[in-house]
Amino acid sequence: MSDTTSSVEPAAQQPFPKLTASEFRAYNHMAEHMDYFHNHFRQSWTLMYNACVNKSRPKGLSLRQFINTGLTFCHHLEMHHGIEEQHIFPVLAKKMPAFQKELELLTQHKQIHAGLDTFQEYLEQCRDGESELRLEEMKALMDKFGGVLWAHLDDEVKQLGA
Repeated sequence: MSDTTSSVEPAAQQPFPKLTASEFRAYNHMAEHMDYFHNHFRQSWTLMYNACVNKSRPKGLSLRQFINTGLTFCHHLEMHHGIEEQHIFPVLAKKMPAFQKELELLTQHKQIHAGLDTFQEYLEQCRDGESELRLEEMKALMDKFGGVLWAHLDDEVKQLGA
């Protein structure tokens, strides 16, 4: 019986060649750009979440401003995901399986929006005077999608990185 195993690994399992500094900057640019937007979401989330944990709005923000901070967060995240799904992911999916339909990153979008929609509705009711803003309730709504949101913000940048 002859040994038919080869010492050469299939191309898919071989490590990628080391990038030059110039190549790294070019390939990593999209990840850095995405992280810039994601950091804005992280900062907004942290401001709101800390207010809920501390049971007090941030100093200098009126109730209306605080609610509008939350609504702006919701609108920006919805717009960000819409742009990704319509314009960025279809291009990336041609070469990067993580961006194909029904895979993890898009599934995360759906999970995020299930909680985000409820959060946004609550904030709209508070803005419109239909409900009184209760930070404990706001925190509970944020907790429903916060874990997947934070994982997604990191996962997406990691997938794009060089």
